Amino acid sequence: MTDPVLFDDDHAVLGRTGLPVSRFCLGTATFGGQCDEKESHAILDRADELGISFLDTADKYPIGSPWEQAGTTEEIVGRWLRGRRDRFVVATKVHGPTGPRPWDGGLSRRHVLDAVDASLRRLDTDWIDLYQLHRPDPLTPVEETLSALDDVVRAGKVRYVGCSNFLAYQVARALGRSALHGWTAFVSVQARYNLLFREHERELLPLCREDGLGLLAYNALAGGMLTGKHRRDGTSATGTRFADAGAGGLYRDRYWHDDAFDAVEAIRGLAAGAGLTMPVLATAWLRSRAGVTSVILGATRPDQLDLAVEAAGVRLDDALLTELDAITARFRTGDAVQ
Repeated sequence: MTDPVLFDDDHAVLGRTGLPVSRFCLGTATFGGQCDEKESHAILDRADELGISFLDTADKYPIGSPWEQAGTTEEIVGRWLRGRRDRFVVATKVHGPTGPRPWDGGLSRRHVLDAVDASLRRLDTDWIDLYQLHRPDPLTPVEETLSALDDVVRAGKVRYVGCSNFLAYQVARALGRSALHGWTAFVSVQARYNLLFREHERELLPLCREDGLGLLAYNALAGGMLTGKHRRDGTSATGTRFADAGAGGLYRDRYWHDDAFDAVEAIRGLAAGAGLTMPVLATAWLRSRAGVTSVILGATRPDQLDLAVEAAGVRLDDALLTELDAITARFRTGDAVQ
């Protein structure tokens, strides 16, 4: 099995490419939604100061927004990147919807070719380092999508391609089709992964390790549940993912249940015993997982990124890892589709 090849203490090589990426990646889904442009740029400044040189966005962001707002996040990132572009690895995603017409979303050839040009304009860049399919499109033959991705790579608009929110069989099918036709293949998979969602350990992670795909893990803190600030008998705090008008329902469906709260209470005790905060423990655990190339961290304030520095310096001992496994074993089984 292939684990990430470490370039140095702070960077790993992305899959079977020669591209080093920082072990932490800045997720930008809140930019233009929970965070205005000034706040977003302050977060980007802090990421730069901390050595986080890998940025992830999407054409439909900010998360939970209507299509009229789609692209706002890329524009915010693009304005900040002016004069800095060469120092960052920039990833974005395609699926949408980004407009009112039926073809303004999905993974058809038409939309992929239109969307990559639109993302280049919004990001104010000549190339995208990693272009990812945001999620599968059941209406479009996978061959149509993969051939379009091959075209944008050959055109020099995109350097590498990957996918996000794909199940293991969907990744395997895409890899097989790309190999059959000689098309550019996925180099990475972006997947939700945290102590409260471990279903991908059964199939997706082994596939990534065996086929040399980079694993970019998002939702490291389970939308904030692993900060320990939410209580099962209370309401979610204003300004959090759970209270967000757009994405709040999604996060409550994912994590606002008794099993998760039981696990959080147990993890809280372990963290206290280890002299760590819950966010640092959860992030250090994820960064240490075999097969994880980079941990995507979202933020609504610059100081929230400081946990990356703390987590990078933490080495969890075997006893603590065993206890975490026992507490969260129930989250290894379930429906990886959700």
